[in-house]
Amino acid sequence: MELNYYNTFITVAPDCPVETGTVPKDKKDGKTKPGIEFELAADRPYKYTQEELLFEVHVRHKQIPQEELAARREEIREQFFSKPMACLRASMLPKKYGWGIHFNEEGKLALYAMESSEYREFADGGRKGVKLLAAMRNGKKK
Repeated sequence: MELNYYNTFITVAPDCPVETGTVPKDKKDGKTKPGIEFELAADRPYKYTQEELLFEVHVRHKQIPQEELAARREEIREQFFSKPMACLRASMLPKKYGWGIHFNEEGKLALYAMESSEYREFADGGRKGVKLLAAMRNGKKK
């Protein structure tokens, strides 16, 4: 089952607590999943598909050694994707940190801060052929 989005823009959650794109903070003992997602996607726009990003975040978060990855990459990847998983609509980047996520026609993604003109253009439907999806809410509607 493919998890990638194509020609899609994920807007920030309606209950996102920030008003500008914010860089996720690291923990004392290392990077958080949102921090790793941000680092990879912000540093390399349109390099990763959703599947590639999710797997790379998993590898870095679990600190899988390069030697093990070189020897067992496909096995580790199959094991990772054998379990149900949330898509990037459930990521903390659009839910909590104010980042929209655009997927191009190849399924590659880039981040856009919610205060940017590019974000506005996507969110207002200014890009023809781009489907809009909202990120998951942080909590239940009150």
